[in-house]
Amino acid sequence: MMIPRRPLSRRTFLRGALGGLGVALALPPLEAMLGPRAAGAQVPAFPPFFGLFYWANGTPWHARHGGEQAGAGYPDLWTPGTTGAGFAPSPLLEPLARHRPTVVTGLEPHTEVPPAPPGQEDGHMRGFMVAMTGDRIRPEGFDHPSHTLTALSPSLDQYLARHPGFYETPPRFRTLEVGVSRARFHDYGHWNAISYNGPDSSNLPIMEPSALFDRLFAVPPDTREADRRRRLLDAVLGDANTLRAQLGATDRGRLDAHLEHVRTLQRRIEVATPHCEVPGRPGDDGDLLQKTRTMGDLLALAVSCGLTRVFSVMLTSPATTHVFSNLGVPEDMHKICHDGRWEWVRDITRYQMECFAAFLDAFQAPQPDGTTLLDRGLVYGTSEYGEGWKHSVKELPVLMVGGAGGRLARGVHVREVDGNLCRAQLTALRALGLDDAQFGRNGAETADVLPGLLT
Repeated sequence: MMIPRRPLSRRTFLRGALGGLGVALALPPLEAMLGPRAAGAQVPAFPPFFGLFYWANGTPWHARHGGEQAGAGYPDLWTPGTTGAGFAPSPLLEPLARHRPTVVTGLEPHTEVPPAPPGQEDGHMRGFMVAMTGDRIRPEGFDHPSHTLTALSPSLDQYLARHPGFYETPPRFRTLEVGVSRARFHDYGHWNAISYNGPDSSNLPIMEPSALFDRLFAVPPDTREADRRRRLLDAVLGDANTLRAQLGATDRGRLDAHLEHVRTLQRRIEVATPHCEVPGRPGDDGDLLQKTRTMGDLLALAVSCGLTRVFSVMLTSPATTHVFSNLGVPEDMHKICHDGRWEWVRDITRYQMECFAAFLDAFQAPQPDGTTLLDRGLVYGTSEYGEGWKHSVKELPVLMVGGAGGRLARGVHVREVDGNLCRAQLTALRALGLDDAQFGRNGAETADVLPGLLT
């Protein structure tokens, strides 16, 4: 004879004790409470992170940048030969292949260019501003002869860090801004930073690994509250097995899913608690590649410890005057661009991609849940224009690296000839879980994402 189970009260809790006091954890709706219904509770993923990675002076010029560039007769070494998934990396993208970047080509700024004051079409400034902010240069105060300019809108990193849909509870650092090369075209204004809060408000980057280490770890945070929450969750799990024996198969599935949810919360708290092993304080020696790798190690640790979920990296500053002597280049990059030294620009661009790849290596380390940081986040790579010889803003490079918690397709090439650059930025925002209806300003507004990238 079957004996019907006594209905489970809707007020049933998992119970335990912590420090001599009773604690309780609510249960999801079960069939034993509410009658038959489908199981399969959703287990939330770790919250995503966003990184903005910038390199200077675009890519080597070729025919797609314009007629004059076509006349130089150089090949396109950036654009992959096929679109879609599984594309073969182009020569300049080969260093990044191990990280399965998604590549977007053909894009350009669609913002308006006011006629006054003159010079706002200069790619050094217009391309940079749209690439960083989705908006044009602020016309007020712009002066082309002295290269004086500022933003109208916050850069992507600051837009995300202040978005109400991104941070439920802000971590210790809303954002971290770092730089690598100290070379500057000018020692004022726009030429020193890529991160903007808004007009006349830029965030100067931390330029040395030792300074970033001190910022992150010199003052240990108070971890008592996170410890208390973790112990509270541990306490109530002991009651789970007893309850499980009283449930049917469907309810056991729902309970198991709920407990996995609890375990995920535990892992999230553990990640959010700066209990990571703090490395030794790094030195500031080394070439551009080594310094970029060290900055990557520190930022990856900051993300995995829950100290931040947003950062920006300025590998080389706008119109960089960095001298890549390690490549046998005797003069600074800004000069060799304008001198038309294509072969040197090619070598430098590939080296900057090697630096980018070395930076990303730090985010490939396995995490306790079996994923990598790159699986969870998105690092958005871009430059200030398409190429530096004539400052063309056509074919402005965009790379998206990482899975954004499974929401972004990896290893895909999308080509949008003359496409709106802000479509890539909106796609990145949507991949990070934001529901912005559109992105871009002053003629660049778009509600369209790039096809085939959001899963």
